[in-house]
Amino acid sequence: MPIITLYHNPRCSKSRQALALLEARGVAVHIRRYLDEPLSETELRDLMSRLDADGQALVRTQEPEWQGLDVDLHDQEQVIAALVAHPRLLERPIADDGRRAVLGRPPEDVLALVDAD
Repeated sequence: MPIITLYHNPRCSKSRQALALLEARGVAVHIRRYLDEPLSETELRDLMSRLDADGQALVRTQEPEWQGLDVDLHDQEQVIAALVAHPRLLERPIADDGRRAVLGRPPEDVLALVDAD
């Protein structure tokens, strides 16, 4: 089983729950604290290409920071630019095995990467 990268915010309960679920299954997890080490434009594009959802699902649209931006959620280029400039707006957690990525909403969804093998 490949190592799963978890795009993680330790202050987020859903992110902590996803990490606990993966660790309980004995999965090797590489934790990427995306607030400390933001994703580049290229990394976001690659991640989006592996995601089961569209780019809109990656944005925390309820955040006041998002509300102040003039970004068209249907324009992937604008979404990527906004996430690069404002990494706090990235939805979490996201689990990525290098072939496929899933949004951990609910946290149990990250187990799709484990159960798929």
